[in-house]
Amino acid sequence: MTATNDRVRIVDSTVLSDDWYTLRKVTFDFLRRDGKWQRQSRETYDRGNGATILLHSRQTRNIVLTRQFRMPAFVNGHDGMLLETAAGLLDNATPEERIRMEAEEETGYRVREVRKVFEAYMSPGSVTEKLYFYLGEYDASMRVNDGGGIEGEGEDLEVIEMPLRTALRFIEDGEIVDGKTIMLLQHLALCELTAGRPI
Repeated sequence: MTATNDRVRIVDSTVLSDDWYTLRKVTFDFLRRDGKWQRQSRETYDRGNGATILLHSRQTRNIVLTRQFRMPAFVNGHDGMLLETAAGLLDNATPEERIRMEAEEETGYRVREVRKVFEAYMSPGSVTEKLYFYLGEYDASMRVNDGGGIEGEGEDLEVIEMPLRTALRFIEDGEIVDGKTIMLLQHLALCELTAGRPI
């Protein structure tokens, strides 16, 4: 099999917008499996990589999410208020550094230990972003502030604690529709079941 670098020839890359992050139109030739070269064009949105964390308690079997307004979901027919795991763009921090900061800013908990569970591209057809996924345990002693995010960055988050069982039901009911959150909740549920702890 030919290496991917030998199958892609960038012909042109044009910046369409760099107002918030960078939107480019990339024209390239791609070597198909049948040996023919095909010219294609794609738009890529580069906002950097990010990290996300699901806080959970082994004692109470609860998890911590935030609820915040998301304009893209709103313009696509949702009310825009999404239940989510804490998350943020790396902005030159390591994934672990960033997720510790985001957990504290958004949820108010200063977590002691975090565990990376996987990495994933969330929308690879158009967005370059890769997310680093973490789990972290919390308890009441780790609460250092009320959370809610940073007002200067337009954040206005509600911190919500609920049983893992409830969150899983919210996925089925369509109350949790955020991809990263669904992935982490289902991962935690699988870990609990594998460890012999019923949900």
